[in-house]
Amino acid sequence: MEAGHPPPTAGQFVVVGGGIAGVTCAEQLAIHFPSEDILLITASPVIKAVTNFKQVSKVLEEFDVEEQPSTLLENRFPNIKVIESGVKQLKSEEHCVLTEDGNQHLYKKLCLCAGAKPKLIREGNPYVLGIRDTDSAQEFQKQLTKAKRIMIIGNGGIALELVYEIEGCEVIWVIKDTAIGNTFFDAGAAEFLTSKLIAEKSEAKIAQKRTRYTTEGRKKEAQTKGNAGNIGSALGPDWHEGLNLKEQRRYFSHKIHIETMCEVKKIYLQEEFRISKKKSLTFPRDHHNQSVTTDKEIWPVYVELTNGKIYGCNFIVSATGVTPNTGPFLCGNNFDVGEDGGLKVNDHMHTSLPDIYAAGDICTASWEPSPVWQQMRLWTQARQMGWYAAKCMAAASVGESVDMDFSFELFAHVTKFFNYKVVLLGKYNAQGLGSDHELILRCTKGQEYIKAVLQNGRMMGAVLIGETDLEETFENLILNQMNLSAYGEDLLDPNIDIEDYFD
Repeated sequence: MEAGHPPPTAGQFVVVGGGIAGVTCAEQLAIHFPSEDILLITASPVIKAVTNFKQVSKVLEEFDVEEQPSTLLENRFPNIKVIESGVKQLKSEEHCVLTEDGNQHLYKKLCLCAGAKPKLIREGNPYVLGIRDTDSAQEFQKQLTKAKRIMIIGNGGIALELVYEIEGCEVIWVIKDTAIGNTFFDAGAAEFLTSKLIAEKSEAKIAQKRTRYTTEGRKKEAQTKGNAGNIGSALGPDWHEGLNLKEQRRYFSHKIHIETMCEVKKIYLQEEFRISKKKSLTFPRDHHNQSVTTDKEIWPVYVELTNGKIYGCNFIVSATGVTPNTGPFLCGNNFDVGEDGGLKVNDHMHTSLPDIYAAGDICTASWEPSPVWQQMRLWTQARQMGWYAAKCMAAASVGESVDMDFSFELFAHVTKFFNYKVVLLGKYNAQGLGSDHELILRCTKGQEYIKAVLQNGRMMGAVLIGETDLEETFENLILNQMNLSAYGEDLLDPNIDIEDYFD
């Protein structure tokens, strides 16, 4: 042992990561083994707790995410000990985790739940912000109060939420796809949602029942620049609810321009742009009038797009997905790593190394999945994986086996976009089904959008936007694989009560 190091602490179970997957895993282990110490190592002074959990149907679940001081977790579970430090190194052969505070922690079983970090379009550029955790969301809010125009790059969940929530500031939204929300929606659903962007937002917002994020109870030293590089745990549902994304000086609503089928070619700082002698464009006011006007305003940063257009703005939001946060664990350890950079896990959440499990955004599911399940780095899967990993670790430690959890039978996710309830089930975008599938649609403008994906007469997936009350029925139809050929388009006939039909 190295000189000057305190004696190592030892725990039967060690979990790394204070996000949804890590906290869920630690809680379940604490329940399974009330007399064992469970060590939870986290770089953040606050942890993410799942609250108000509700099983909506067999697979679909809703819950709130609450950011809490880690002491509350220790109070709820006296056998959980939270160690507030980042991980410096993992010595898998010695079953030892070295933390940045100089301590060593021995384990019998380890679960890595260190999440993921945003993919930034440009690392190290002060005008490029990534939004992944509470600190970065608050930094975004601070920047927004001074901004006249921002550019959002990306087409996933965070980009969708931001574009809808921001008011009183010009937004140029750059997407590489033909339509918005490509991760979640087809062109029809995108059109349904886009009409909500164009329409004036109602002043009376629908009350959100999810808890707002707070950093009360956060230790003061965490606010210092020294911790700026620490990666906080991922934001959960309705992360933007705790932020004021209205620019206070102006009172008009949405000013959004979407640039489709293009990406960022180059970013110029103010002086670089002046020297380049290039011209930037004004914010397009009228979509019908395509005349190009040179922007006379001086901006801190300029973005040249692959379609040849250049816009100036106050700052850029990079919302282009995440990269699994495997950094401190790979050095000296021979993990099998997936194409997406995650730690490969089998159907018991076990990595390729002995006694090491992984759950949540850091891992890549490498088992043969159910025909209607796919991995997506979402908070619902983080909770399910954390819970199931704990179950597998507990079983392995007493020499028992455990069956695959039912939540991996069917992909199911409920969220909210543009104030609509959105339910995604199974192969909701016909992922991997080839051309051999059919879509049945029902759309009531401003109210609901329903899409069922069928293959060989059997439902394989669905998108439900609005208060459709069809999620449980559709979930059952996908799981049961009933042949629906005889019903044809009557399946979505609004005059037929489909719930009673298939009861």
